[in-house]
Amino acid sequence: MMKHSVILEYKRCRGCTTCIKNCPTEAIRVRSGKAKILNERCIDCGKCIQVCPHKAIRSVSDNLSALDPFQYRVALPDPALYGQFQHLDDIDIVLNGLLKIGFQAVYETAKAAEILSDYARQHISSGEKRVMPQISSACPTILRLIRMRFPKLIPNVTSTITPMELAAILARKEAAARTGLPPEQIGVFGIVPCSSQVTAAHHPETLAKPVLDGAFAIRDIYLRLLGPMKELQELESLSSAGIMGVGWAYCGGESAARLGESYLAVDGIGNCIRMLEEIEDGRLPEADFIELSACVQGCVGGCLTVENPYGARMRIKNLMKGLPVSRNRFNLKGEDRDLVCFDKELQYVPAFLLDKDRSLAMEKLMKIDELYRALPGLDCGSCGAPSCHALAEDVVLGRASEEDCIFKVRERMQYMAGTGDADEYLPAPFRKRKLPQSIPPKKPHTEEGGTLS
Repeated sequence: MMKHSVILEYKRCRGCTTCIKNCPTEAIRVRSGKAKILNERCIDCGKCIQVCPHKAIRSVSDNLSALDPFQYRVALPDPALYGQFQHLDDIDIVLNGLLKIGFQAVYETAKAAEILSDYARQHISSGEKRVMPQISSACPTILRLIRMRFPKLIPNVTSTITPMELAAILARKEAAARTGLPPEQIGVFGIVPCSSQVTAAHHPETLAKPVLDGAFAIRDIYLRLLGPMKELQELESLSSAGIMGVGWAYCGGESAARLGESYLAVDGIGNCIRMLEEIEDGRLPEADFIELSACVQGCVGGCLTVENPYGARMRIKNLMKGLPVSRNRFNLKGEDRDLVCFDKELQYVPAFLLDKDRSLAMEKLMKIDELYRALPGLDCGSCGAPSCHALAEDVVLGRASEEDCIFKVRERMQYMAGTGDADEYLPAPFRKRKLPQSIPPKKPHTEEGGTLS
């Protein structure tokens, strides 16, 4: 079973149900006053991390002690990192700062992004037959979502690995050639903006085995960089990417780098789900490419970043003004040409499977439908499930009781009390009648017609 980077701190959780109402895959339940994540349904989007008012949900990234076993250590900064620093006017300041906090080399993820963009442009110009519209494979959360909820769209997904994965492969090769060290003594670590990329570093969606040795959260590296960046005396020229690669940091950057295609760029997990539903229904025949980013504004809006995503995007666009359009082309030769492609095909993940036996699954489905029709359909979340349908499913699968519904409790109280009304057992918004309110007494009148104060 996949180990996710999104975890719950039970001591902090107060069972407020905010998370269950915001989870896009209904992967969270509240039982016995505490939230619980259904591991098989989690897509590591980090939405629950951002909305939890008690900070009870967080993402666990690798600790910097993970660098210790390796003789040579390479940092792979996501371009979203550059947008976290106010008044930054040179990307090399960030890259040189990384060399001061424990890394011996830096390989920009933006450089790998430019290689992938050029690869895509070559395939577009070749006229190769593709299932349209093509859907970006850059966001691991979107890949998991498609595998889970939209398996019919798997053929639409572009067959290229993520920029972080390609950067890891190429960085290890370069480091081995430069140092003469065996690959296992070279540590390659991503500096990532979201929980999804932390999980993907250890459990890649499209590769047979991991190519990264770990992933650090941008917010952790940001704090360590502030001091060394201010103390830099001379800057080594390390920046190796242009506008096209750095632009992948925000929504629309990947699409723009493909050049000439009719594309849509969508951000926010809810908007992405609605867009996938439209693609599945065939309502976007004129679009050639769909870029879907689970986070608002793209990677700059990840749950492991520091700055407001809109401000971060503005800073990155300012940094791009002094850069060339692109510095990298896809020129890999021989067997290396296949490095950019999937190692394994995307497979459907039956996270919503009721039973392996089809007849039993149909029987359970009918029970769920019957119970759902008996529930109020308000999706209030008071039962600890995100919707009445989810509660019906939980009851049939043995994860909950029908009595968890407060409306069922009311019916039971009516039966026990022998009366026709039990609204007092419901929260105020769900009462069917108004409870009697005390009427303030009238002030006594004086003989002159006034009132006594």
